[in-house]
Amino acid sequence: MARPQEFDTQQVLRKAMAVFWEKGYEATSLADLMAATGLSKSSLYGSFGDKRELFLAAFDVYRQDRKRDMLHLLSVDPARNGIVSFYESLFADVDTEAAHNGCMSVNQAVEMAPRDLRVKDMVADDFRTIHEALTAAIKRGQQDGSIKNLSDAEDIASILVLAFPGLQLMARINVGGEAMNRNLNILMAQLD
Repeated sequence: MARPQEFDTQQVLRKAMAVFWEKGYEATSLADLMAATGLSKSSLYGSFGDKRELFLAAFDVYRQDRKRDMLHLLSVDPARNGIVSFYESLFADVDTEAAHNGCMSVNQAVEMAPRDLRVKDMVADDFRTIHEALTAAIKRGQQDGSIKNLSDAEDIASILVLAFPGLQLMARINVGGEAMNRNLNILMAQLD
């Protein structure tokens, strides 16, 4: 008879996510995961399968958290303020150690997506979700008058999405708050 699970799955996934986010998939060892989660090797493997399956579950927690946060910020009225708030949130902690982790989806676009089809699909889905959410917010902004650029909303969203990984990488190498604000202002000028 199997023993009942004695841990909170979501809490374990969030702890594993933090390790994978900081170190990346390849550099994260089983010892790192056991130390972060407090679980034994048999508990980790028994509950989540192998390291890759644990990573995929933890990455999905990250993705769902970020999607929820993004949709909340983009729902702000007027719409332009929501878009600005979304991009500002990406760099709110640019001068702290946490900013050096960057965006986990951008990180995985580089680390695992080129050789792992599931991760590639997850990252591609993230960028599609960002594009769709920005397109909807831009259309709202064009209607409420907060976005003066009346070009096709999908085209404007494409520019914003293209800038997303570049800004994330700039934050990761710590170009500093002043440079990030200047770049953000240049990007947001696309809405005018």
